[in-house]
Amino acid sequence: MNIAIIGTRGIPNHYGGFEQFAEYLSLGLVKACHQVTVYNSHSHPYQGKEWQGVSIVHCYDPEDKMGTVGQFIYDFNCIKDTRKKNFDIILQLGYTSSSIWGWMLPRSKSVVTTNMDGLEWKRTKYSKKVQKFLQFAEKLGVKYSDFLISDSIGIQDYLKEKYNKNSLYIPYGADLFDSPDDSCISQFNISKFNYNMLIARLEPENSVDTILEGVAKAKNNYPFLVIGKHETKYGEYLKNKFQEHSNIKFLGGIYDINILNNLRYFSNLYFHGHTVGGTNPSLLEAMSSKALICAHKNIFNYSILDQDAVYFENSEDVCRIILTINKINYEDKIKSNEQKINDKYNWDIIVEKYINHFNQILR
Repeated sequence: MNIAIIGTRGIPNHYGGFEQFAEYLSLGLVKACHQVTVYNSHSHPYQGKEWQGVSIVHCYDPEDKMGTVGQFIYDFNCIKDTRKKNFDIILQLGYTSSSIWGWMLPRSKSVVTTNMDGLEWKRTKYSKKVQKFLQFAEKLGVKYSDFLISDSIGIQDYLKEKYNKNSLYIPYGADLFDSPDDSCISQFNISKFNYNMLIARLEPENSVDTILEGVAKAKNNYPFLVIGKHETKYGEYLKNKFQEHSNIKFLGGIYDINILNNLRYFSNLYFHGHTVGGTNPSLLEAMSSKALICAHKNIFNYSILDQDAVYFENSEDVCRIILTINKINYEDKIKSNEQKINDKYNWDIIVEKYINHFNQILR
C-alpha cells in the first residue's frame, strides 16, 4: 500500500502527541513493507527527504510568523500536495485546522480515514467563538472522511451519538520500559521514589492548577516536578501562583524519551490530569514505565485504567493522595497496567490494527 499521513508537524517527533504517533506508526508500516509518506512543516528540525525508510514531504508552514492562522495555510499546502500523488490511503490525524479544506481531499483516487482525536471544542483555553468554530470543524471532519478512527471508547460513543457514525476503535501504543537507570534523574536533584510529578501541556483542561493546589495544601517537602513548556501565558500564571512553594519545580519541556521514562519509573506518584480527548500517549507511557498513576476521574482515563489507578476530582483529593499513598503498596495496579501494555497497547499490535483497517477499507 501507498500511504500518506497528514495533520502533524512531522517526524521525527519534536513536539509530542500526534507527531509521536506518526513516527511510531510510519516506522511500523515501513517495517511491514508499505510505502509511507509523512508531511512535515518546512521549518521542522529534520530537513531530509527520507527518514528511516519513510518519505518526507516538506510544506510551507507560516505558523511561526502568523500564529494559529498559519496552521490552516500549512494544512492547505499539505492537502494540495496530496492531490498530485497517487496514494491508496490518506490517514488524517485530527481535524482542527484541516477540515475546512476537506473538500479538496482527493477522495476519488484515495481513501481518506481520519483519527478524530479528542473533543477539541471542549478545551477551556479557547474562547466561545473558537469553541463554536471547532464544533463546526469537527462536523466537517466527519463529513469529508470516508472512514473514522477513535482512539478511545469515549470518543467512539460520542461520534455514534452525535453524528450516528460508526468509527473503529484503535488506541495509541507504547513500548514497555524495562531498562531503568537512576543516573538519568540525578541532574534534577531528586532521589528514587521520593518525588511526585506530572507531564502535560500546561493548559486548564489538564488539571495542572488543581493538582498543584493539592500539592500546596499537602505542605510536605516532597519535590513535585512539572514537565511541560511553561513559557506561555498560562504557564506564567501557574509559576506566579505557586512561586512560594519551593518544592514545586517547573522543568519545562523534556522530549528525551529515556529521561522521561526514568523520571516516571522512579517517581512515587505520577499525576495525569487530562480531562478532554482520547487516549493520551503520556498516559500509556506512564503505564509502561511502571508509574503509580493518580488520574483525573473521567470516562477517557477510566476506560484505559479501570481499577488500576488512584483517582482525584479536586485539590482536596490530590492533597489526601499525596499524604497517604505510597507506591510500594500498589504493586498490583502497576503490574496490571504493565500487562495491558503487553496485551492491548503494544505498538506492534496497534500497527497491525491500522494495517488491517487499511486493507479492509481498500476492499
